[in-house]
Amino acid sequence: MSAENNNLVPSFVVLQVGTRRIALRREGVAELIASPLIFTFPHTTPLIAGVVLRRGRILPVLDLGPGVSGALSPATRFFLVVERHISNAPEKCAIPVQGACELVTGNMVPAADPEGYVTGHLDLNGEQIDVLDLEKSIALSASSNNEWIPTTEELS
Repeated sequence: MSAENNNLVPSFVVLQVGTRRIALRREGVAELIASPLIFTFPHTTPLIAGVVLRRGRILPVLDLGPGVSGALSPATRFFLVVERHISNAPEKCAIPVQGACELVTGNMVPAADPEGYVTGHLDLNGEQIDVLDLEKSIALSASSNNEWIPTTEELS
């Protein structure tokens, strides 16, 4: 396959969030990093698990676990740095990942419900892997995370 034809085949990054393997389009992924520390602090945004430092920049860590796999992601030291767009401006953030990440090429079969956070499916050696829309996945995890805040006292 020539280099010109290789650019026509879409690339995806396959990763594990919690117990589920998912894929993101390669264009939105910057790098995989190992960070020995995740800094946590008091805040009211359930989606943000903390921050990591990377190349002198503070990156928010967004846990996709509640929206994607139904549970908070376990502690890890590996993060996938992705680029999202907020108010038409790019912002990098980190997503905690478990296990190996891999770059794959292939054709995506579009999802039956294009309105959901799954945009399509990849067949990777017989395993069906959902390709996610990053922005919709973040929004879903943010709304799912609100349900994970435990009540510590009864309201009267």
